[in-house]
Formats: sequence, structure tokens, C-alpha cells
Amino acid sequence: MKTISELISLKGKCALITGAGGKIGYEIALTIAELGGDLILVDKPGTNYDNLQIAIKSLGDRSVKIVDTDLEDESARSKLIVNLLNDKSPINILINNAGFVGTADLKGWVTDIQNQSIETWRRAIEVNLTAAFDLSKGLMPKILESGDGSIINISSIYGFEAPDYSLYEGTKMGNPAAYAASKGGLIQLSRWMATTLAPDIRVNTISPGGVFRNQPKEFIKRYETKTPLGRMATEEDLKGAIIFLASNLSSYVTGHNLIVDGGWSSW
Repeated sequence: MKTISELISLKGKCALITGAGGKIGYEIALTIAELGGDLILVDKPGTNYDNLQIAIKSLGDRSVKIVDTDLEDESARSKLIVNLLNDKSPINILINNAGFVGTADLKGWVTDIQNQSIETWRRAIEVNLTAAFDLSKGLMPKILESGDGSIINISSIYGFEAPDYSLYEGTKMGNPAAYAASKGGLIQLSRWMATTLAPDIRVNTISPGGVFRNQPKEFIKRYETKTPLGRMATEEDLKGAIIFLASNLSSYVTGHNLIVDGGWSSW
């Protein structure tokens, strides 16, 4: 019978994290490192990892590899996969965290449905859904070698809930169809992969609620009113979910969508 400390430990394991340069990616990487795991960090060329590397180093001796890759580019993803398959480092955990979220001023993104462009739709699907499938499929031989592989896909409450547009009134914020469709597809892809890759690789999803990003005050107030726990999420709120699904604490959990939204979707 293993102890909790034995089940939770990631010592000797390696996690590949996409979107590692973002705020959620930063917290995910630190969480893995805190549990003793090694890291392969993937994000767009030009990403600054200085603060993250300093924080990881403070936790002790961890192997950290950085691989700049534009996940929107299929050829770049293919190169990444080949290089990782040829590398001696193991991959026990794959965390598909990279996401195309766009910006308010991106043409064809946050606008009425008639003006949402096919170009931004394709970009969101490519990064949020296709890249996750591509990496999971391509790196499967490496993950299988680990003997207890885990794939974690980071989705969103908007992958299974429709938007409440009253939250956005008077702001430049919005909820494009491509974001919802890609995140919803990621949840279903996780279920499909969970049954297809079982029993060798577990596949689960984490669906965070809205994370505080200094949004307009009126949006924050409306969002908090709609949330039973009365606040927006922080990156730290995702640590428990990552620990659970990345470690052997969840060795009998696959095909699950773990919702971390402060009760937002419970009404």
C-alpha cells in the first residue's frame, strides 16, 4: 500500500507543458517542479522564461528544457515531435495548456457573429484543439514508455457552458464562437482519447472558470456575483487539480473533466 507522499511524488518523472510562458503555464510548471518533476517547457519563439527558471531553480535540482515552438504551425509541431521522440528524456505527463485567446482588437474575433472571421476561427481551432491532438498522437510512443502516462488538457467553462452576454455589457470583452467550439472539442477529445488510450495512458481535462486579469470593474463585479465563492479564479487555484491529475493520486481516473470554477456552473 503506497502512502500519500509516494502517490503524489513526481520525482523521476518529466512533464511537457505547452503555453508554459503564460500565467497559467507558469503555475503549472512550478507545481510539477514542487512535486519533484522535471520539465520540458514549450511556447512561442521569443517567450521570456527568466522568472520561471529562477523560481524552479529555487525548488532544487530539476531538469528544465525549453523548446521554442509556434504550435499554430503544423510543420513546427512536427519538428518538435520528432526532436522529442529522438531525445533520451522521458515524457510521463503531457499538459496541453497552450491556448489561442485572441485580443479585443483582433479583427474578426470579439465581434458579432456576422463579423467573426473564418481566419480567426481556424487559428483558434488549430492552437486550442488540433495542436493538442497532434502532440498527444505524435508523442504517444514516448508517453507509453513511461508505463503510467497522463495527458491533461486545459479547457474552459465555456467548453460546456454558453456565455452570459450580460457580463460583457459596456466592455470590449466578448466570447467568440471559435473559442467555445475549440474548448468544447477539447473536452470531447479527452473523453475519446481516454477510452482509446486506456489502460496505458490516462487522459483528463481541467476546465477553469474566469481567471482574474485586471478585467473591467463592471465585468469583475458581475462575474463575482454569479460565482458562489464570490471571486474570480487565480492561477494558484489550479494547483490542486494539476497535482491530482498529474500524479498517481488519480491512477483510477480517466475521461474526467475537472471543473475549477468556484461554483460558477452550478446554478
